[in-house]
Amino acid sequence: MAHTLSAKKRIRQNVKRRARNRWRKGQIKDVVKAFEDTLKSGDAKKMDEALRACYKKLDQVAAKGTIHKNAAARGKARLAKARNKATA
Repeated sequence: MAHTLSAKKRIRQNVKRRARNRWRKGQIKDVVKAFEDTLKSGDAKKMDEALRACYKKLDQVAAKGTIHKNAAARGKARLAKARNKATA
């Protein structure tokens, strides 16, 4: 257990940041699931819209530092690969 005021404050900050990061990662999972659902439907327009939403959310989360920018790039590449495979 923390004793100093600064250590107690650091714990409070970490709790808030952890909750915020978990929320952001959940947002990524939600848009990716929506994209995967559109992959199953086979509608190219909806796929493109869902893919753009995934790109946007990944870039936003990476910009905030919740995930690394290379992790976002890797995720975007995998989504694009899945989209290309579905349309081929």
